[in-house]
Amino acid sequence: MFAVEVRDHIMIGHSLPSPVFGPAQGMHGATFTVDAAFFTEDIDEHGLVVDIGLATEGLSKVLEPLRYQNLDEVPEFKGKFTTTEFLCRHIFDGMAEFVKQGHLKDGGRLRKLRILLHESHVARAWYEGEV
Repeated sequence: MFAVEVRDHIMIGHSLPSPVFGPAQGMHGATFTVDAAFFTEDIDEHGLVVDIGLATEGLSKVLEPLRYQNLDEVPEFKGKFTTTEFLCRHIFDGMAEFVKQGHLKDGGRLRKLRILLHESHVARAWYEGEV
């Protein structure tokens, strides 16, 4: 399988109000490095998995509503723990919709997408699935 991966980042604030999260229960900030990987079984007639520029633009558009936000105040996240894992799935869903709308112009070849968030230099999480 072939893959192309692009990267961006977001800075957010949030709290994780449950004792299981220890000191992260309180309000804190995070800067996530976000990688989006696009998988196909073959490359196109131009030798591409997807256009890197379009993939980069798509990731930026999906991340834009999260940039510099207090996730505790985002209505669609009300009652949710906005963990790294949760955010991976949220970004995956946005990128999958971007793909399904044809914005990558991949001709339907894209099979799988993986969203990986680096929480720090020692911790990361991802969500991947078929599109």
